[in-house]
Amino acid sequence: MTTTLRPTAPLQHSADGTRNRPYEVRVNSRPVGSVHLATMPGFGPAVGTMEDLRIDEPDRRRGRGTVAALAAEEVLRGWGCRQILVSVPADAHAALRMAAALGYTERSRNMVKELGPAPALPAGVDVRPMTQGEYEVWEAASRVGFARSWIEQGVPEEQARAKTEASMRENLPEGLATPGVALHVAVQDGEVVGTLWTGRREIAPGVRAAFVYDVEVTEERRGQGHGRTLMLLAERLTLEAGESRIGLHVFAGNTQALRLYESLGYRTTHLNSAKDLL
Repeated sequence: MTTTLRPTAPLQHSADGTRNRPYEVRVNSRPVGSVHLATMPGFGPAVGTMEDLRIDEPDRRRGRGTVAALAAEEVLRGWGCRQILVSVPADAHAALRMAAALGYTERSRNMVKELGPAPALPAGVDVRPMTQGEYEVWEAASRVGFARSWIEQGVPEEQARAKTEASMRENLPEGLATPGVALHVAVQDGEVVGTLWTGRREIAPGVRAAFVYDVEVTEERRGQGHGRTLMLLAERLTLEAGESRIGLHVFAGNTQALRLYESLGYRTTHLNSAKDLL
């Protein structure tokens, strides 16, 4: 039997240069599932994504998903993509095993926490909104740091910088005055020891929640508990805004941050992985 992909709609081109198209997974002429292929906003046309790969229950555990994934990679190669990204739910164990077998490498994780009562902040550390002058310094450093994080995950420098610029345009279009976002600093003994950027975004299809975009402790003050203080502040801000759930994104390899988030009760919802298309 032959497993193939059949388009179910015309190829769509977006104003930002991305494209996408839904496909039906077929065994000979019989439909057995579906998948959606696209190029990634921010990364440029050389990076594709495979989304919502589904095989109908009667046809599962027969290798249909693996063959469909390989066919999806061929389609993206035909689009000129040199890399493919996938985001797999943390509880989709079969899909995670398939991704690993096909050579996908974890790049980052999405995490979520359901909040309880507002936590108390440690004594001796004050928090306040970021000033415009502090924002200008923070923004320049954040662009460099964010791009470096992508480069460390194997993203070519040009793509990493393009992704950084696209993210800043999308999430901070008006800088410090962007509606719905908040930037704070933590201060101890008159010295800024860390920064926190929070807002709201979609953490699952159709589900928006509070989100920690960035938390950073100054290098000389790391290992003193300030990261935990800033994360507790994020929880308080979320609860004060009437939200009960908060999400974040953490890069693979950042084990210190991952351990902090897990100790605070965050759970992994999706593992985001990448594969070079040779």
